[in-house]
Amino acid sequence: MSRQLQVLGVARSWRQCRTKYKNLKYNYKSTRKQPGTSGMDRSMKFYRELEAIMQGRDLRGLCVSRVGVANSGQNWQEEEVQALLLVWAEEPVRRRLEQATRNRSIFLHISQQLQALGVGRNWRQCRTKYKNLNATSPSVSTWATSSWVGQSPAATQPNTPHSSPMPDSSNSMMIRFPADSHIFGCVFVPVLAPVPLEITFSSEMASASELKIGKKLNEGKTKEIYELPDQPGHVLVQSKDQITAGNAVRKDQMEGKAAISNKTTSCVFKLLQDVGIKTAFVKQHSDTAFVAAHCEMIPMEWVCRRVATGSFLKRNPGVKEGYRFSPLKIEMFFKDDANNDPQWSEEQLLEARFCLAGLDIGRCEVDVMSQSTVAIFEILEKAWATQNCTLVDMKIEFGVNMVTKEIILADVIDNDSWRLWPAGDRSQQKDKQVYRDLKEVTPEAMQMVKRNFEWVAERVELLLEPQSRGRVVVLMGSTSDLAHCERIRSACGVFGIPCALRVTSAHKGPDETLRIKAEYEGDGVPTVFIAVAGRSNGLGPVLSGNTAYPVINCPPLTPDWGAQDVWSSLRLPSGLGCSTVLSPDAAAQFAAQVLGLNDHLVWAKLRASMLNTWISLKRADKKLQGCSL
Repeated sequence: MSRQLQVLGVARSWRQCRTKYKNLKYNYKSTRKQPGTSGMDRSMKFYRELEAIMQGRDLRGLCVSRVGVANSGQNWQEEEVQALLLVWAEEPVRRRLEQATRNRSIFLHISQQLQALGVGRNWRQCRTKYKNLNATSPSVSTWATSSWVGQSPAATQPNTPHSSPMPDSSNSMMIRFPADSHIFGCVFVPVLAPVPLEITFSSEMASASELKIGKKLNEGKTKEIYELPDQPGHVLVQSKDQITAGNAVRKDQMEGKAAISNKTTSCVFKLLQDVGIKTAFVKQHSDTAFVAAHCEMIPMEWVCRRVATGSFLKRNPGVKEGYRFSPLKIEMFFKDDANNDPQWSEEQLLEARFCLAGLDIGRCEVDVMSQSTVAIFEILEKAWATQNCTLVDMKIEFGVNMVTKEIILADVIDNDSWRLWPAGDRSQQKDKQVYRDLKEVTPEAMQMVKRNFEWVAERVELLLEPQSRGRVVVLMGSTSDLAHCERIRSACGVFGIPCALRVTSAHKGPDETLRIKAEYEGDGVPTVFIAVAGRSNGLGPVLSGNTAYPVINCPPLTPDWGAQDVWSSLRLPSGLGCSTVLSPDAAAQFAAQVLGLNDHLVWAKLRASMLNTWISLKRADKKLQGCSL
């Protein structure tokens, strides 16, 4: 929802969208319960619109122009709420909001749509407003009926001329009337039209007809950046078939490279986004282009190295090729083609005092980029290891999001960005270094380079799939512990881990407990058992003594006897290796850490969570010191 609102010019995050969504539903419920008032007499603002949404009437094309609300504060302005209602009314959004469990992504979509309308609300505010608007109705639908539209003088086109040309109803969302009209300023007018307004989620593929390409904003050696007039805050990144080396001293055309590079970049960014890394990537648009958040690029290349090779050996004589960096080696290079991208120190970057998209690049921002570079490399290194490939080194770039003003991973990550050695063998390298090493560029040599690029593009798709899918099995002593177990299952879902809940008592039915244990041992799926038993915990110790699988005790302690009951999980006979974790969330995280040893996607989500926690603490510290974020 936040993303969709950004398209409409409303700068609200997903948190703000969620909060506003809740508030609107709550206010609607309270207003509807007022005795002795009919629908037309309700005093709540936007009651008619909400009433239409609740009654399940479909929205037909709605005309509104960009809201353009500046410096939006905690309280939502009227135009912002109107934009939120528009996004809410759409069928894809409405369907997801009707589900029992609504996740962050739908409200982020709404918030970004609002930002496009000029409404700066985050996803939480959108969610709260939505819930308050829709508190009483079991179904979420759309707008006012034609009878309601007919009651509004704005529903029909006035005879007076417009102060500006009437916008096309398929693209705009607000009608502006002249000041001497009976309607002043901007009003929100539902208008029936034969074609419904479509909302495209980031996970969907856009066709060429859906994007209006604007002017070229920038062009590099291998890609072009275009403005998207209909999607404020977004750009189109178009890859080219050109391959270069040595700051374009050598350059050649390689047919099909644009599609190969675009596929590689899209898969890598999808992987990183799925695990929780913030990137500029929005969606793949075509075989050779993708849509991204508009960023002002930070003119630095961040290079992360695991194995010493290439230019590092020239700059550090005496270091042998193959030297392994633990921890990773981080280097920075200032993007300056005229001077061959000189290496910079951290101090040089700080003293440059860059200010990009209104964000000053200081100590906090440099540390965020440095930590993010390490985390991104480790995630991709772990992923490529599943394909028996060594990620030797990698270069990435960051940008400042023009809308959110935060630093995110930007540019591209394709086969030009790294060194890949299958089985750790340099002679089998599949990256652009093969092209750099060519003594003579021939058609046969270019075909070999292309085959290497295609090999990487095929393998990179496999990185999105788990190589070893594990699970968590929660065994509870009775259904009275169900709420505690549901928290564990919910926390497992954050890491994408399937979680099964079973009821069994090691005291009252040890044979059934061991039968359930054998059931999950027999199918060969990596499993972590979590035992949830209050009072005297026999479940965890019995499981631990009869299986080689990891067992975690997570007793639901009570205030009265908890201090005594916990000892049945802590003081155990010798030969039992079960651990005890009191928090349901921590128990799920511990299980994820066990399963993440053999599942790179689970491990990557844990690593991204660590990074995001570190960044939030860093920014909180900066804010506490009185610095603007």
